[in-house]
Amino acid sequence: MRLAFILDPLPGLKAYKDSSIAIMRAAQARGHSIHAIMRPDLMWREGQVLARAQAITVSDDNSAWYVPGETATEPLCAFDAVLMRQDPPFDFEYITATWLLERAVAAGVKVWNNPRSVRDHSEKIAITEFAQFTAPTLIARAADDLNAFIDDMGDAILKPLDGMGGTGIFRVRADDPNRNAIIETLTDMGGRTIMAQKYLPQIVDGDKRVLIIGGQVIPYSLARIPKAGETRGNLAAGGRGVAMPLTDREREIAETLAPTLWSRGLLIVGLDVIGGHLTEVNVTSPTCMVEIHDQQGYRVADKVVEALEGA
Repeated sequence: MRLAFILDPLPGLKAYKDSSIAIMRAAQARGHSIHAIMRPDLMWREGQVLARAQAITVSDDNSAWYVPGETATEPLCAFDAVLMRQDPPFDFEYITATWLLERAVAAGVKVWNNPRSVRDHSEKIAITEFAQFTAPTLIARAADDLNAFIDDMGDAILKPLDGMGGTGIFRVRADDPNRNAIIETLTDMGGRTIMAQKYLPQIVDGDKRVLIIGGQVIPYSLARIPKAGETRGNLAAGGRGVAMPLTDREREIAETLAPTLWSRGLLIVGLDVIGGHLTEVNVTSPTCMVEIHDQQGYRVADKVVEALEGA
């Protein structure tokens, strides 16, 4: 198979932990060719979606993980599958990429995750479809509503709807003297909608990343455990990743969501679960595959390639 990966700039990827690189390594080991596309190089012309694609050869050397090959402008239909693996921000340019990729899908190109589904799934608001698994949650922008929620909960987490890696997340107690300033900042003085959730003390045991690949639940999660004095478990915020078998509750959540998400063309999904409560449904560029493999020996990236081969 000829596989194209839409990625962030290659020199900035951290090969020792990057899930996209793990997938590329697994694909190459199974005889597939790898091509890298930068999102700005997507284009539409005369009825086709094209891109400048660079052939690359990957290696296991994390300090020099790829060798660049030839670059050519090709229609996306020249590839057996295209994987959109670029990190947020999910801004207008990201949305534009989903529109272009949607036209490629209409022409028969296999694009994962499905661009329309990526566009339709806010990674935060998507939990509202599965409210039976969530902690008490409010999505609003009015300060009165947010303050009332904080008063009701006594202890809450506030976060922007478009952040990643733990950026912009605040823990706010009812007696916090800065609560009004935090609300004003996150909502841009009432001009931006945010999410508030009841603070879950089980975060000390980790914000669990549960992976679903091709509709199949991976049997291990990565618990992202906050460092001392920190509320956020995100690895980007200094959290420590510990791979462990799924709990019964985590498996229940994942197995309930898996058929629905797979039916929408979401090949790679990362659920975030804290204390048995679903907090996010990540569909842009879910990660944590390398840590699970390194600690448990389970080859998540191989499962991705197998799903691509069978799709």
